[in-house]
Amino acid sequence: MTMDASDRRIIAATQAGLPLVPAPYAEIGRQIRLSEAEVIARMQAMQDSGVIRRIALAPNHYALGMVANGMSVWDVEDARATELGAQVGALDFVSHCYLRPRAEGWPYNLFAMIHGTSKDEVEAKRAEIATLLGSACRSNDILYSTRILKKTGLRIRGEA
Repeated sequence: MTMDASDRRIIAATQAGLPLVPAPYAEIGRQIRLSEAEVIARMQAMQDSGVIRRIALAPNHYALGMVANGMSVWDVEDARATELGAQVGALDFVSHCYLRPRAEGWPYNLFAMIHGTSKDEVEAKRAEIATLLGSACRSNDILYSTRILKKTGLRIRGEA
C-alpha cells in the first residue's frame, strides 16, 4: 500500500491514541477534514495492507487495581501449541497470548499475560492454565512485572 497525505494525517492524529470521546473516528475526521466514514475506510485499508497491525486498548492495569501482573511462560508440545494457545488466549483473565520460538536455555514457546489483584490470584489463574494444558505442558514459569513500560502506537519516522 502506498500511503498518501490523508493517511499520514490520520496516523499523526492517532499516534498518541484515539480521542476519548463517544465518536473518536468522527473527531479525527473533524481534525483533519475527512468524514468519519473515510477515516474508518482508510484505517481499515491500512490494517488490511499491514501498515497498521491492529487497533487495541492499552490499559494501565495498575490504575485498574490489577497490581499483580505476570507473564506466564509454558513449554508446550509443538504439535499442540497452536490449538492450546488459542484456548489459553480465550480465557477472560489473559490479556494477550502468543507463540514464540524457543531459544537456547529458554524452553518456553507459549506466553500468556495474566492480571490479578494479588499474586495469589495470579497463581490460581496460572494453575487453571496448567490444568487446561495438561500433559502437553512440560514446564512453566511466571515473570512478574515490576513497572509499567512505555506503550506507544504507530509513529511516522522522523515525527514525535
